[in-house]
Amino acid sequence: MKLISGGRRVAGNDESTTPRTTGTKEGTPSFALPRGVTLLFAIAGGTAVANVYFAQPLLVTLGRDFAISPATLGAVVTLTQLGYGLGLFFIVPLGDLVDRRRLIVMQLLLLAAALTVVGTATIAALLLAGMAAVGLLAVVTQTLVAFAASLAPPAQRGRVVGLVTSGVVTGILLARTVSGLLADLAGWRSVYLTSVALTCALALALHHVLPPRDTAAPSMNYGQLLRSTLTLFAQERLLRLRALLALLIFAAFSTLWSCVALPLSAPPLSLSHTAIGAFGLVGAAGALAATAAGRLNDRGLSQRTTGIGLALLVASWLPLTFARQSLWALAVGVIVLDLAVQAVHVTNQSLIYTLRPDAGSRLIGGYMVFYSLGSALGAIASTALYAVAGWGAVCALGAAISCLALLLWAGTRRRTPASAAAD
Repeated sequence: MKLISGGRRVAGNDESTTPRTTGTKEGTPSFALPRGVTLLFAIAGGTAVANVYFAQPLLVTLGRDFAISPATLGAVVTLTQLGYGLGLFFIVPLGDLVDRRRLIVMQLLLLAAALTVVGTATIAALLLAGMAAVGLLAVVTQTLVAFAASLAPPAQRGRVVGLVTSGVVTGILLARTVSGLLADLAGWRSVYLTSVALTCALALALHHVLPPRDTAAPSMNYGQLLRSTLTLFAQERLLRLRALLALLIFAAFSTLWSCVALPLSAPPLSLSHTAIGAFGLVGAAGALAATAAGRLNDRGLSQRTTGIGLALLVASWLPLTFARQSLWALAVGVIVLDLAVQAVHVTNQSLIYTLRPDAGSRLIGGYMVFYSLGSALGAIASTALYAVAGWGAVCALGAAISCLALLLWAGTRRRTPASAAAD
């Protein structure tokens, strides 16, 4: 099955998977995406972003193998997130300028090369450089989100973004499970070398399925493209507000996930890589929130969804405080936190894309820069704080960040543009 311009499908005649062309408010064609193609977007996005998180349950092992001190282990995650942030600003906006299919395939092939560097590294400097490159190229996930949003009819955009984000969420959370399991079975290097093969396979599948650009490229060069991303922040207040929320919620998210392997691997728990990674399965419930939040956004309930999500984020830190005493408490906290973060994240993306559909890649890329900054700050702060003050201090940090996000939303709700406050 291969989509082509005009909404036709090559090969086969199954009407259930035939994309239908529909009109949009902007007057440009849009595809009623076949569910199978939407699922491929989700799988590819989840697989790409998983590479950013593979290292989290492996931190203790990586620290031992490369002689990295516990206080600086967060640098492994932080460099990957900083690379991701650079890619969001310098690479993702290219989706508005060049053929997205070619951009996606090229990124995936380069990502496979970076993963090979990590999987074969013999010194810490090479490992860290490879991690940064993985982060830089894993932003193909956001190019896929913007591409899916551009192909979806406006009335279904929230659902499509929610489904693709569900795949991304699942990839983020299952990354820890898969990473821990493979590391226990065949060593940590097998995690990255297995991903090389899967990434190459996805590049081939997406090259076959995705439609090429069927509209004229904007009349601007690369420098103008990057400047226009900054201009969007100056022009769109909603983008600024939702980007700040992204920074805070993902700082809280990373505060948990970048640090939780440390207390779980230490006495008295002393859990294995597989057991630590298994908590990613618990957190995969966040994928359910992503799909539901997309549907609620399509119904005009974005503000209500945001408020409930942020309140749950604050509440999640209470059971997480008792993680060293009860794995059940940890499981409850993980479920609530991941549901909350993904509900707000999907709502954010669905809202900001509607501001300027013609600049979808720049909007998503600019927004996700704040996601990456928040994730990097949460990683470095939580691991450093754990080294000097323990798990209780980490949970206090996560709760404080979550409260700040809730206060930001509450303080700006009445001044949110009407189009984003239908409820």
